[in-house]
Amino acid sequence: MLKKRIIVCLDVKDGRTTKGVKFQNNLDIGDPVEMAKKYYEQGVDELVFYDIMASARGDRPILDLISKVASQVFIPFCVGGGIGTMEDIRSTILAGAEKVSLNSQAVKNPDLISQGASVFGSQCIVLGMDVRRDASKPSGFGTTINGGRVDTGLDALEWAKKAVALGAGEIVLNSMDADGTKNGYDIELTKLIAENVAVPVIASGGGGKVEHLADVLTKGQADAALIATMVHSGEYTISSIKKELSEMHVPVRM
Repeated sequence: MLKKRIIVCLDVKDGRTTKGVKFQNNLDIGDPVEMAKKYYEQGVDELVFYDIMASARGDRPILDLISKVASQVFIPFCVGGGIGTMEDIRSTILAGAEKVSLNSQAVKNPDLISQGASVFGSQCIVLGMDVRRDASKPSGFGTTINGGRVDTGLDALEWAKKAVALGAGEIVLNSMDADGTKNGYDIELTKLIAENVAVPVIASGGGGKVEHLADVLTKGQADAALIATMVHSGEYTISSIKKELSEMHVPVRM
């Protein structure tokens, strides 16, 4: 059986790691370079770095900071935020990222997914999705961009399938309704997408205790769980999370 991955997300704003609830009221919680090193040493499987304001501001990726983080971690490292051109993808990978996450820019220019996949390989192109429940959409879920500020009008399931057809090799699926609440992942959303695409789905938004991860990795059929608040708060370490998951018979890399 394939091992499930535990991934830590560093949301970065103005060069500092930040954390909010449902994309609001973000607080400065530390230096992303130091935090990345700490989580790497604790045994995290992958690291995701999002510049949460880049697309809304029209900023380019912060390559010097990406390079500093990459120098501290020797695991897959994914970067998102402000990546809108092939040159942005190239420079981000050259700065040390193994993968780039396309979210707002992919909605605005879907060809970026297919172009990126053809040049760098599908394994490098991750679709980031910020999803809200929306009863007006066929699947019951809609997608947003620019850090949740803009409703795209796209149905979440339709967009996920289209992006995978274009060449996205993985999906980071963030439930905006659950984000930062620590009340658990959106199992219904995660299962819906995971059952309908042939690429790994990473569940994001709502992890507060180890049972939440176990649920989304089993019932939600996620390949990986993204966490932030659980470890940023100091309540858990990566090793303590993996130990508990293993005791629950969830296959993880120890």
